[in-house]
Amino acid sequence: MNKKTISIILLAIFLVTIMFTVANVFLDDANTEANQTGTLTIANRTVNYEKAGKCLEVIDGNTIQVYGVGRVQLTQVDIAKQEPGFSQAKNFVTDKCLGKTVYLDIDNKQPKDKYDRTLAIVYTNDTNINRELLNNNLAKVSYFEPSEFEKGLK
Repeated sequence: MNKKTISIILLAIFLVTIMFTVANVFLDDANTEANQTGTLTIANRTVNYEKAGKCLEVIDGNTIQVYGVGRVQLTQVDIAKQEPGFSQAKNFVTDKCLGKTVYLDIDNKQPKDKYDRTLAIVYTNDTNINRELLNNNLAKVSYFEPSEFEKGLK
């Protein structure tokens, strides 16, 4: 085989790989519309959520990008803007959320912040991410009114 043939074969393999990767992202979220509301049981407690989608990106320790929703600000948690706290919080959220389906309990009294991010408590199948950031000292309580949630996520 000459170099041109090898290059064409490698390009075809690359394109097929990209196509399957992109298709996988959309196929995994194909049922997002069907899962817009529901309940989860976390730590023997039933929680309600209004939206669900795959976490596509972790912007920082308290902001994520969710497929079908957009940017989501984890409500009631404030992440340190300096190191090492910033990286630790971001790594924690990345480990728990990135590439996984997250469930959003959106604040009914203030669903968006001034930057048009959805304000929500974020859950995975077994974790309240907002609460775990506080419990692991990766964030401090940040409370703004109006809010449907009690201060400190009680």
